[in-house]
Amino acid sequence: MPITPPAVDNRRYQQLVDDVLARARVHTPEWTNFSQSDPGVTLVQLFAFLTESLLYRANLVPVRNRARFLQLLGVPLAPAAAARGIVTFTNERGPAQTLTLPADLEVRAGPILFRTGTGLDVLPVETRVYYKAPLADPPPELIEYYRLLYASYGLELPAEPSLYRTVAFDPAVADRVDLGGGTVDQSLWIALLGRPGDRNETGPDPWSNIRDQLGGRTLALGVMPALDGTRLLRRPGAEGSAGDRLVFEMPGVGTDRRLPLVGNRPAPGYRQLAPRTAVDLLTSPGVVELPLPSADQIGTWEGLQPLEAGVGDLPPALEDTALADRVITWLRIRARIGADARLLWVGVNAATVRQHERVIAEPFADGDGTADQVRRLARPPVLAGSIEVVTEAGGVRRSWHEIDDLMAAGPEVPVADDRLPPGTPAPPTAPADVFAADHEAGVLTFGDGFRGRRLPFGARVFASYEFCQGTAGNVPAGAINSAPTLPSGLSVTNPLRTWGGADAEPVADGEKQVRRYLQHRDRLVSREDFLSIAWRTPGVDIGRIEVLPAFHPDLMPNEPGLAPGVVTVMAIPRVDPGQPDAPRADRLFLDAICRHLDPRRLVTTELIVTGPVYRPLWISVGIDVASGYAIAEVTQAVTRRLRQVLAPVPPPPAQIGFAAGTGPLFGPPPATAAGGWPLRTPVGARVLLAEVARVPGVLAVDAVLLAEDRGGPTDEVPMAGLELPRIVGLSVVAGEAVPIEALRGDAQAPAGGVGGEPPAVVLPIPVLAESC
Repeated sequence: MPITPPAVDNRRYQQLVDDVLARARVHTPEWTNFSQSDPGVTLVQLFAFLTESLLYRANLVPVRNRARFLQLLGVPLAPAAAARGIVTFTNERGPAQTLTLPADLEVRAGPILFRTGTGLDVLPVETRVYYKAPLADPPPELIEYYRLLYASYGLELPAEPSLYRTVAFDPAVADRVDLGGGTVDQSLWIALLGRPGDRNETGPDPWSNIRDQLGGRTLALGVMPALDGTRLLRRPGAEGSAGDRLVFEMPGVGTDRRLPLVGNRPAPGYRQLAPRTAVDLLTSPGVVELPLPSADQIGTWEGLQPLEAGVGDLPPALEDTALADRVITWLRIRARIGADARLLWVGVNAATVRQHERVIAEPFADGDGTADQVRRLARPPVLAGSIEVVTEAGGVRRSWHEIDDLMAAGPEVPVADDRLPPGTPAPPTAPADVFAADHEAGVLTFGDGFRGRRLPFGARVFASYEFCQGTAGNVPAGAINSAPTLPSGLSVTNPLRTWGGADAEPVADGEKQVRRYLQHRDRLVSREDFLSIAWRTPGVDIGRIEVLPAFHPDLMPNEPGLAPGVVTVMAIPRVDPGQPDAPRADRLFLDAICRHLDPRRLVTTELIVTGPVYRPLWISVGIDVASGYAIAEVTQAVTRRLRQVLAPVPPPPAQIGFAAGTGPLFGPPPATAAGGWPLRTPVGARVLLAEVARVPGVLAVDAVLLAEDRGGPTDEVPMAGLELPRIVGLSVVAGEAVPIEALRGDAQAPAGGVGGEPPAVVLPIPVLAESC
């Protein structure tokens, strides 16, 4: 049983007053007036108040001793994490010239401060983003219309034309685009438009001044990929790389800007740009820098025939002629063959931001020359790796650096090793100008002279560091809207919400991890190590973690234990607004867990972090309701019971995380640590029948019909690997159960809508807008 620290005395103020007055009647019978106005009662109340304060302090002694013991163990609390995001700058009312903004520019979302990661050129253009959406099953009369239209120009319509519509890539129109399956040319098109007030009406080229501003500059393009349904892999010794699966192109126009033809078909050529980015833009949000060609090479083709606009590899045709007249050039984003390119947002004049504030040269108390000196920062928690300490003593300026453990620091005064023979060169010593930092508490600890240098006597001490506001930095889209030092005429906004901010770990949560920390020492060795460390990932809200040792999802069907050296971590977020019944793990969620686990894994461990695979189920239940119960209430109770039983993540009251505070230290974790429907457990109709029968008010169960997307009712649906059930259709009625075929509708198309290879695209042709 757990050892409970005894309380010195748990009596409160009123209990002390009542006890003293009760004894007064026995020991001082001459005292008969116990009203509130009696001086004796007033003295008793005064001393009871003082005694209660003393008892409160005495009862804190066991708690303080326990906290001090934990501090001696050196178990750290997880520090806060800074939020990240992408912002875009717009030159709405500024001069018609390219303005260069420096890095580390301050932008704000109300009182919350962000800073840009890199500098950028803000180009004086507006942008529109489009893609060519295929027109599914065009009617024969439309094909015949285009045949006659081409014939009127003496041309022949291709045998297999691919008709498309120009769709604006805008959240109000399309929340995401799949370059591989949602476009006819696997491309996204960005139109760079001149501002209406910058048009030059005097020269032959109305946009020559803007082309001069674009020539030779760098276009900063922000990309947010669609991050759902993905997997992260860390192989032994593998390092991440910035993938090159997107191609960025601009029209390769000549001096005459005429469109090349092959036969009677347009054959436009494109100039490929050299992207510079540090991330894989299809798996992580980021910014890519695109150096633009010279001004005379920026433009688009002129003199197109009426039927040539938007045909083939040409940019999409724009129905708005006023908008088409403002097009300076196009930027084409094309996915390479085999790339899974699904994009959520793209935008120009973009920069990454990070929510943090900087403190410069915060003064501390002067050094006193003693060992193990401690200094406390004023604004904890502090971001890891941001602390810089400088001391000044006797005209000597010394810089101090952070170290993980002072036991690895060198001595203040180098001492020769007498164990080495004469003439042996002394081995290199570890640096001594170091300190250890507790980022969550903001405490700096310096050496004792033997392990790290002491702060010199009389030395002035200064510290510079960064801190963040944790979850307050996760602001919605459009919240970042001001920048104190932004040039006049420019504006800033965040088109997407920021992410990744997390508060520092509370003391109560840290204490629950102490026993497990003593076991794993922040290293991933056993299954329990993976569980306890993964639950502490900052910046994400985890609903469920499953660890499958020696299991690889790509080797299905296999069981845990058949793939040595591989550890698969299945993670499910606590909440998914788009799919609350079966939360999906997107790339940002998995990336946070993977970055937290990767430096702690063994070198020989191949780590896979992935989400679940949901298997759709259709369930139809017929019940008989006992007398005295309302049919509506009982059917609703059965519905809730089935959804709770099959839920991949338990409801909020049961989401208690990894129960690190229960069970023996080196024993197995509790069976309820994961919650939700167990992995590799088939869903049986009889199991569901038993759950339905346990609901109060159910007199008898007529039938429980269980089926998948295809086929009739079955007794059992197997679950293998990372599969979990998801109820896509559920019917609970009083009486005979609704047939599965009626519940599904059975007029549905096959799942995914994929029946074979798409038809070959010979020549994309825009669908003209109807006019009267």
